Amino acid sequence: MEELEAPPQNTSQTLKDLTSGACGGIAQVLIGEPFDIVKVRLQTTAQYKSAADCATQIWKNEGPIAFYKGTLTPLIGIGACVSIQFGGFHFARRAFETRNTKHHPASPSLSYTQYYLAGAFGGLANSVISGPIEHVRIRLQTQPHSASARLYSGPVDCVRKLSSHAGVLRGLYRGEAVTVLREAQAYGVWFLAFEWLMNSDAARNRVRREDVPTWKVALYGGLAGEALWLGSYPLDVVKSKMQCDGFGPAQRYASMRDCFAQTWRGEGMAGFWKGIGPTLLRAMPVSAGTFAVAELTMRWLNS
Repeated sequence: MEELEAPPQNTSQTLKDLTSGACGGIAQVLIGEPFDIVKVRLQTTAQYKSAADCATQIWKNEGPIAFYKGTLTPLIGIGACVSIQFGGFHFARRAFETRNTKHHPASPSLSYTQYYLAGAFGGLANSVISGPIEHVRIRLQTQPHSASARLYSGPVDCVRKLSSHAGVLRGLYRGEAVTVLREAQAYGVWFLAFEWLMNSDAARNRVRREDVPTWKVALYGGLAGEALWLGSYPLDVVKSKMQCDGFGPAQRYASMRDCFAQTWRGEGMAGFWKGIGPTLLRAMPVSAGTFAVAELTMRWLNS
C-alpha cells in the first residue's frame, strides 16, 4: 500500500463524516435486519429448503417480531460501524488527495485503486468493533426460540458467556481473522463501486457530484451493495459458520483455514454461496438507504 501522509486535521469535517455514516447505519439496520436473519440461518443450518421457506417458518413459529431478533446490538453497533466505515474512508481519501496534490498537482483526483484502498482502510478500521457485534448478533439469531432452550437472555448475557468460554480474544472475537479479510474486501469494493458510479454520472451529465439527484444516489448505493456481496460472500459464509460454532468438545472448526476446507469438502463451491439470494435481495434496499441517508445528511450538514 502506498505510503501516505496524514491529511491536514479538520475536526469539523471528520465529525460530519462520522455523523452521516451513523445516520446511514441506522437506516441500514432498520431496512436490512429481516433479510439478515434469513441469510444467517440459511448459512448456518440445513433445516430450510429456501429463503422463502425460512422466512415462512420464522413467521409461523416465532412470530413477526423474530425478524428483529438481536436488533438492539446492531442498531447501536452498526450505526457505530458505518460511522467508522465512512470516517475511515474519507480520512484515507483525503490522505490520498494530499499525496496526489503533492506528487501530481495537475491530476490530484483519486485513481480507482486508491478508492478501493480507502474503502478497505475503512473496513479494516471497522473490523475492530464489527467482529464482536456480528458475533453476538449471529448467536442471538441462531439460538433456539423456546424460552426453556434459549442460550442467551440478551446481548449483554451473550457477551458475558462468549467471553467466559475462551476469553475475549478467542471467545467474543472468534472469527476475527476472516472478519478482517471480509471487511477489507467488502468495503473496498463497496466504496469503489459507489464512487465510480457517482463520478461517471457527474461527468456524463456535466454536473457537480453534489447535484446528482437523490434517487440516483440511492440507485448507485444499491448497486454498490450488490457488488459488495458478490465480491466478498464466501468470506462472510466462513465468518458466520465460525461465529455460530460450539465451544470445547462441540467445536467443529479449528481455524478459518479449517472452516474453508471443511466447507469445500462437504458442500463444494455451492457451500460458499448459500443464502446469496436473500442477501442480494437485501443488499439493494439496505445499501441504497445507507448511501442516500448518509449523502443527504452530509449535504444538510454542509448547507
